[in-house]
Amino acid sequence: MERYMLHLMNKGYSPKNSREIVHLARDLCADMGASVRVARIASNFVELDVSIDQDKMDNLVERLSPIGTLDNVRHVFEEEITKEKGIEDGIFYFNNERFWESHEAFEGVWKKCVGREKELVQGIILLAVAFAHAQKDEDSIGIGMLQRALDKLGDSPATYSTIDVDRIRKKIKEMQSENKLTIFEI
Repeated sequence: MERYMLHLMNKGYSPKNSREIVHLARDLCADMGASVRVARIASNFVELDVSIDQDKMDNLVERLSPIGTLDNVRHVFEEEITKEKGIEDGIFYFNNERFWESHEAFEGVWKKCVGREKELVQGIILLAVAFAHAQKDEDSIGIGMLQRALDKLGDSPATYSTIDVDRIRKKIKEMQSENKLTIFEI
C-alpha cells in the first residue's frame, strides 16, 4: 500500500467535524483495504491521510465523493530535494493550510541545517504542527506547542529566506495572549 494526502473540497466542515469525517471516510471505503489515518479540516478542503493500493485510488476517490469532490492527491514518500526547494514547498504548503505537508517539507530542510538555523526551522515546524492539530479540533494541544515554537525561534534573525520571523514571533505571542490559534501566512 502507498500513502497519500487527499484534498477534497470543503463543503462547510469545520475542525469540529474531523472525527466524524474520519469515521465516515472509513465507512465509505471499509471493503477496499484502505487505511484512513486522520482528517484535517482547512478552510477550503478536507485533508485525508490514507494508505491504499495505487490501482484502487480512482475507486477510493469516487467512494469518498459524499465528503467532497477531489481537489488534489499527493503521493507521500521521502524525496530528496534541495534546502531551497524545501523552504519554498514548506512556505507554499503553510500558506495553503496544508500544515502537515509544510511540517514534512521543513523537516527536510531541518535535516540539512546546523546550529542556530536548525532551531529556527524547528520553531517553524512546531508552528505548522500546532495548526495541524487545530485542523483536527485539538486546539489545546496546538496552543500548548506555541511556547515551544517561540523558544526555538528565540532571538534568531528577523527573516529566514522570505519568511518574516519577527512577524511569526508577534503572531505567536498574540495567540498565546488570546489563548486561541489564528491561522496566518508566513
